[in-house]
Amino acid sequence: MSIRPVLKMGDSRLYRQAKPVTRFSTPELRTLLQDMQDTMAAMNGAGLAAPQIGEDWQVVIFGVERTSRYPDAEAVPYTVLINPVLTPLGETMTEDWEGCLSIPGMRGLVSRFEYLRYQGSDQDGKPIEREVSGFHARVVQHECDHLQGILYPMRIPDLRKFGYSDTFFPDQPLIDE
Repeated sequence: MSIRPVLKMGDSRLYRQAKPVTRFSTPELRTLLQDMQDTMAAMNGAGLAAPQIGEDWQVVIFGVERTSRYPDAEAVPYTVLINPVLTPLGETMTEDWEGCLSIPGMRGLVSRFEYLRYQGSDQDGKPIEREVSGFHARVVQHECDHLQGILYPMRIPDLRKFGYSDTFFPDQPLIDE
């Protein structure tokens, strides 16, 4: 398949509402998912949403074993999540630093729900339902925001906590977000 260009903040396509997927197990969906996986892997990402590569579908992928971008984060299993529904489990919020492949070289301190249930379908239309917390919950919320046209800087309450990765984290290697 192929590595696709990732749209960058400012591109109007990132701010649209994604459409639900109505047909599963199609060649088009398989191609999209493979392109997303290839793109995410090539860019060392923890997740990717279809709108980030210009596709207006409610499709996200995520998963990470170990990454230099988030050295303290726990592993998140590779997941294809289509037509997601997120339900916070409680009101506990936690702040942590986020980056995004659509906003390379930047980081911001974002508050997200600590505990979350997500539901949706896999690429074959089989239901998925998980209760997660911590980094896993953060990644899911971040990726699903893309389906609503929301980028993480829109969730930063204090813009003094938004800036260049190498300024906030000078000891981390310079890497493409």
